[in-house]
Amino acid sequence: MSILINKHTRVITQGITGRTGQFHTQACLEYGNGRHCFVAGVNPLKGGQSMAGIPIFGTVKEAKAETGATVSVIYVPPAFAAAAIDEAVDAELDLVICITEGIPVRDMIRTRHRMQGRKTLLLGPNCPGLITPGHIHQRGRIGVVSRSGTLTYEAASQLAGFGIGQSTVVGIGGDPVGGLRHIDVLKMFNDDPRTDAVVMVGEIGGDAEEQCARWIRDHMTKPVVGFIAGASAPPGKRMGHAGAIVSGGRGTAQEKLAVMKECGIHVTRNPAEMGKLLASLVVPDYLPFD
Repeated sequence: MSILINKHTRVITQGITGRTGQFHTQACLEYGNGRHCFVAGVNPLKGGQSMAGIPIFGTVKEAKAETGATVSVIYVPPAFAAAAIDEAVDAELDLVICITEGIPVRDMIRTRHRMQGRKTLLLGPNCPGLITPGHIHQRGRIGVVSRSGTLTYEAASQLAGFGIGQSTVVGIGGDPVGGLRHIDVLKMFNDDPRTDAVVMVGEIGGDAEEQCARWIRDHMTKPVVGFIAGASAPPGKRMGHAGAIVSGGRGTAQEKLAVMKECGIHVTRNPAEMGKLLASLVVPDYLPFD
């Protein structure tokens, strides 16, 4: 089992004809059930064409009507990406995954306001997306949720080194205005009967990790391993993501780790030990499910 997507999901690529959209869509087609899952692309100027056998439509609504797709992944340039999210929300898709980095904060504030009361979930922007493992990523029963793109892959790699697979790996992105946060994904993993434990990777800046830690203390029934990136970042300097900034003495790695530890999360200050720490919490005869 997985959260958010599985082998039956039908996916639209918005921005499929751009260099980035073509590259990643082609890679997705070659991974797991991608050839079956990616069913449409959208470009308002190239409706009626195709890319790698995938039909291109002029709008998301047309693509959904013709293919039954419920999920969209967006590789649209920053100036137009928020509008692409709006279009997917207006088409009432279940989930929109926005990979685009550099969307103006004002655009995202407007888009998040328009999403209030709508059914569509948003992952990102400025995120690596999500994966239900097939190969490379190893199938199993550990959830991973991360603000950091690079450490998302690192956590999965470390787990694989211990023979531990993942149920779903979710990169939520680090922009200050975005969609799903740690707490949203942790709730899904907590409710998922095929997820036994979770690796949670946070970053400096904001208080989302602290809020999530308190929810974990009060509600989480599964063990959580936690790490915070950016411990060496000087105050006031943005590190990587737009949301990764310590301001006014708040949002430091030390502060976040302290709260996480107080709330019962198994924390490590060494990113190289995330997999080892998780492995110490699972039963010795742990095996991924078939």
